[in-house]
Amino acid sequence: MSMFTQVTHQLMSTPALAIVLTLVAYLIALRLFHRLHDPSWAPPLLTGSCLLALVIALLPMDYQQYSHQALWLTLLLGPATVGLAVPLFEQFLHIRQLLIPVLVTLVTGGLVASATTVGVAWALGLSPEILESLAAKSVTTPIAVVITSGLGGMASLTAGIVTITGILAAAITPPLARLLRCDDPRVMGFAMGINGHGIATARAFTLSPRSGAFSSLAMGLNGAFSAVVLPLLAHWLG
Repeated sequence: MSMFTQVTHQLMSTPALAIVLTLVAYLIALRLFHRLHDPSWAPPLLTGSCLLALVIALLPMDYQQYSHQALWLTLLLGPATVGLAVPLFEQFLHIRQLLIPVLVTLVTGGLVASATTVGVAWALGLSPEILESLAAKSVTTPIAVVITSGLGGMASLTAGIVTITGILAAAITPPLARLLRCDDPRVMGFAMGINGHGIATARAFTLSPRSGAFSSLAMGLNGAFSAVVLPLLAHWLG
């Protein structure tokens, strides 16, 4: 066994290799993102994930092993989500003035985002397990996975769909807002957060601090709303 192989196997027995690979892939993707002038169709999460998948395929490491070793990074999703409370506090005055519109949009947008996806999947004849996995596709990943597990769906499928949804929301919302002549950063931010959770929220912060704050608000409220309402609807409809 070569020295390189021995070192690789030793590193794979600890979280070090998985964490380093993840961080390096993200930094490369972030640099590429800026070099391309921040295109919404190539967020660092997408390009970084593709690069990371390629590296894992070339190494003697399967996805389950990588996922287990990178668990420490996954645990940081919770504190990172809580950290979004800072811009919410900075925009609290504007948010309080729009309490009723925010709540109405939350209920309407949250239900429509879930119902349209599940309805299309049901019309296509997909299995109940897949329907349960798609219900939380517009909710931030840590909450979406918990919701799906409670409904009996596949958490891995939900994580993938959540990522795709966020990328599409981040890419489509700004040009769609321009097409509709909507230049209010609060409206754009809230729409991005309620449909595209964390990925679209990151994009919203590049547009303006106010868009980012309202996107954070929508992401948090939609997560809490969906965590309560979706299980109740599933039980009622089931």
